[in-house]
Amino acid sequence: MNTPAENLLKKISDKGWAGRIVPARHLAELREAIREKYRQGLLDKSMYENQLSSFSFSPESHPASVKSIIIVAVPAPQMRIFFRWNGKRIPVIIPPTYVHYNRTTENVRDVLSAWLEHDGFLLTRPHLPLKTLAVQSGLASYGKNNLCYVNKLGSFLQLVAACTNLPCDDDPWREPATLSRCKTCTACEKICPTRAIPADRFLLYAERCLTYHNEAANDFPDWIHPSWHHCLIGCMRCQTACPENKHVVKRFEEHGGFSEEETRLLIQRVPFDQLPPETASRIKDLEINDDYRILCRNLSMLIGREN
Repeated sequence: MNTPAENLLKKISDKGWAGRIVPARHLAELREAIREKYRQGLLDKSMYENQLSSFSFSPESHPASVKSIIIVAVPAPQMRIFFRWNGKRIPVIIPPTYVHYNRTTENVRDVLSAWLEHDGFLLTRPHLPLKTLAVQSGLASYGKNNLCYVNKLGSFLQLVAACTNLPCDDDPWREPATLSRCKTCTACEKICPTRAIPADRFLLYAERCLTYHNEAANDFPDWIHPSWHHCLIGCMRCQTACPENKHVVKRFEEHGGFSEEETRLLIQRVPFDQLPPETASRIKDLEINDDYRILCRNLSMLIGREN
């Protein structure tokens, strides 16, 4: 007879997701993994302090009397949104996870919670370092581009974690692993426009990554060429070139798009609370309005490149 943990993993798999369950004692190791990255100079001080202040590593902080941690990978395709400009319908790409991130996280946790409650267990909603958890649980491996890769999903995925009082007898915990293909493949290294992915180490130069700069509110550095921008936020160059993604790279969800007048309002950076209600509602529905000013700046760059 299967254990409750095995039954839960089967339900996760049957839904088209991928998952692992690890004992809660590894919470302390997750915290140490973040500290070690900081000691090695892989995290700047502000990032380190923000992560440690928001992550919940202590089992005592969860009322479910935590016995295990669940980590789930959910398929997440690219989003294609259309903007009208100068009579043209211009497609703009948003990479996986940016759209509906919070909604997806809560939906997954609601499904897990219902499954657990049916068997008499509880679920709590922690804030954990998801990539580290996914890789050390054996669910994922790191790519040379420092993204997580899961079998059959590639890097087109969203990670969701939960804690529970469900017993966990098996322990798939391991040291961080990298994709074996990355030892000989240079696809992402060659295509990266900013040369953020080096040949001499398995850690990208975050300060050169295009995603780092187009997620930040500061002006773009002079060395970033306008032609390098190709997404509304983030970057897809390394992911679309990666052989591990060849079976998922053409998967898109599409959004109806924005009229020419709406596009003009965004390019002119009209404050969010001054947008027409229907325009604001569509942006809010995509869950990208928290980055509204960045969205407007990046869209201006993309439309300017089209012109």
